[in-house]
Amino acid sequence: MFKNLMSWIEYRLPFMEKMNLHVMQYPAPKNFNFWYFFGSLAMLVLVNQILTGIWLTMNYEPSADGAFASVEYIMRDVDYGWLLRYMHSTGASAFFVVVYLHMLRGMMYGSYQKPRELLWIFGMLIFLVLMAEAFMGYLLPWGQMSFWGAQVIISIFGVIPGIGDDLTLWIRGDYVISGATLNRFFALHVIALPLVLVVLVFLHIMALHEVGSNNPDGIDVKRENDGSVEQTEADKKFTFHQYFTKGGKKIIVDAIPFHPYYTVKDLVGVAGFLLIFAWVIFFLPEGGGYFLEPPNFEAANPLKTPAHIAPVWYFTPFYAILRAVPDQLFGAIFMFLAILALALLPWIDRGSVRSVRYRSALHTANLINFCVSFVALGVLGVLPATGLYTLLAQIFSFTYFGFFILLWFYSKNEKTKPLPVRLT
Repeated sequence: MFKNLMSWIEYRLPFMEKMNLHVMQYPAPKNFNFWYFFGSLAMLVLVNQILTGIWLTMNYEPSADGAFASVEYIMRDVDYGWLLRYMHSTGASAFFVVVYLHMLRGMMYGSYQKPRELLWIFGMLIFLVLMAEAFMGYLLPWGQMSFWGAQVIISIFGVIPGIGDDLTLWIRGDYVISGATLNRFFALHVIALPLVLVVLVFLHIMALHEVGSNNPDGIDVKRENDGSVEQTEADKKFTFHQYFTKGGKKIIVDAIPFHPYYTVKDLVGVAGFLLIFAWVIFFLPEGGGYFLEPPNFEAANPLKTPAHIAPVWYFTPFYAILRAVPDQLFGAIFMFLAILALALLPWIDRGSVRSVRYRSALHTANLINFCVSFVALGVLGVLPATGLYTLLAQIFSFTYFGFFILLWFYSKNEKTKPLPVRLT
């Protein structure tokens, strides 16, 4: 009876067929390494954020009078409320750690190059929505840093000529940050943006499976063509629509089914991640003041400004670029350009070789320069805007944008190493 029931469902909703195409029998390159853990880890953290967020909303009150008290109630009186809150707050930081490393992997192995440009664009849209989601969620505890951090970030939109004042008024929902702002951000954080995020993640995975996964060598997965199997034009394109065999002959080489090989491998990554995640939650939930800042344990007070206002650590690289430019309008422009440059990477990089393994020493040095600049800007964005720190932020902002400028010039005629014929 159970078998007949499953057959009846499968005929009308071919779930297992899609599972085989997109998960079980998805042909994945056989040389995935450590860096390929972060895609699955991003999915894990997304699920964690959605589930813990649902449970937190059951006891949260989205009002200026009750928000801070409701968070304290969750922490002190709700059974395991402290654990849910820390899983969510630490999960936000873990999400950005995983996403930043996932993006770095794409930059190292050229996963943004043809034919994966749309895949990269979907990834950047996910990153933008994730930033908006985190920013709006950051206001909800209604602590001092939440209140004043939101004040600073929202004021950035006010420098846009012509529409700046109207735009900030629309974002706040009031002339000042108030309960109306909190309600608006709560609705967007809990309902609207998660829906957009889930849709974008779905499109990201569909785009990935259509063109196939990249690999550390940055070369296409090869197919056998010894005459034993008749190949059509469709066979020559590596997509999830292709199976491993045709007419009893193996036609995809250097690829293995995603299950069980990479499901088992990802479980190792998940176990390692959860050990670190649990250690942070139980022993360092505030992250030394970077995950949850000390001023945020005080209720929001519009009449008392914290000594030093800074956004959460995952926004600080772009915040440092904003502060590095003396003019507020140009500072905002360069901050948005820093994100736009990443989105345009498929067209800025004009090279034909994808992986850093086979590119020039100049490209390796340039990529290291980008990583150092990004981390340095992240550190400087947390520190007060003194003369020395502002100068350093200007220097590292220059080297950050220098990565993209240099890449445009040298990538076209870059001297590269010979590519392997098969995956190594």
